[in-house]
Amino acid sequence: MPPPLIALEEHFLATAIAEDGLDKYSEQLKHVPGMMDKLLDLSDLRISQMDEGNVAIQVISHCAGAKTVAQCIKANNQLATAIMQHPDRFAGFATLDVENPRAAAEELRRCITDLQFTGALIDNHTPDATYLDGPEYDVLWSTGQELDVPIYIHPTWASDVALQAHYTGPSISTAASISIAHSAFGWHSDTATSFLRLFAAGVFERFPRLKIILGHFGEMIPFMLERICNLSRRWSVGFTRNFETVWRENVWVTTAGVWGVAPMATLLRNTSVDRIMFSVDYPFASSADGLKWWTELEQSGLLDEEGLRKIAFGNAERLLGLKAR
Repeated sequence: MPPPLIALEEHFLATAIAEDGLDKYSEQLKHVPGMMDKLLDLSDLRISQMDEGNVAIQVISHCAGAKTVAQCIKANNQLATAIMQHPDRFAGFATLDVENPRAAAEELRRCITDLQFTGALIDNHTPDATYLDGPEYDVLWSTGQELDVPIYIHPTWASDVALQAHYTGPSISTAASISIAHSAFGWHSDTATSFLRLFAAGVFERFPRLKIILGHFGEMIPFMLERICNLSRRWSVGFTRNFETVWRENVWVTTAGVWGVAPMATLLRNTSVDRIMFSVDYPFASSADGLKWWTELEQSGLLDEEGLRKIAFGNAERLLGLKAR
């Protein structure tokens, strides 16, 4: 019998945003049956899918893409209502308008203090590819540290400039271009870049207790960690906390939608089991596939019973203040 699972990268699409930007999900809509219904639902359909994968709690967040301040408020209120209706099964990460860092900080505070959310999930850059390491974003990072909640840095759509420069060409199909730029590769390398920029800009010097979550097995960083630790000494001269310390003390990693045992074997070689948490990436991945992968992980012998329980639910309980039934 598998343990109860807490999943942290599980998405919905708010009714206030549903009419905008859905063309960017065209590939997923083609290949994931019923995806739109799953994105819009915050009740019985979602819970039935959770039950198929033995997911006790979904920490729900909005899917990627630009959102105005007003849209974020409406989306967060809609999610809060769903959590009130299903308090044993749902928890929430705030969605924030990263183009407006001060408004994002204010909405984060409202979501934590008034709506009882457990943190935030944000796009890793703005639609024009402005990253979040400038001084104007200190208000967001300081608020996260003050409230003592994690901020999940999530991939978002490549800018038009990045698409043209790196991912399109006459010999590449549109479907391949979209996939390589986003969920197959580009999303993850770009989110890793976002995090490296935060470190290089001294964000973790100014906010040493800031909590960050990275999905998809750490967005490629664990597979380059030793090299990053070595080379980052060149761009962190004078820092009191090196990259290895930040990775060890400020970062948690989820498995979100990467169905392979080999990535876990790599992760466990350089990342504490206390910092790893299960996730599905619903509905872009299925809870049933998550459970199948979990069974493979149990059978792999990589982890003892204590380690499995930490990844399944224990670490998320401690970080987010949840309790899996």
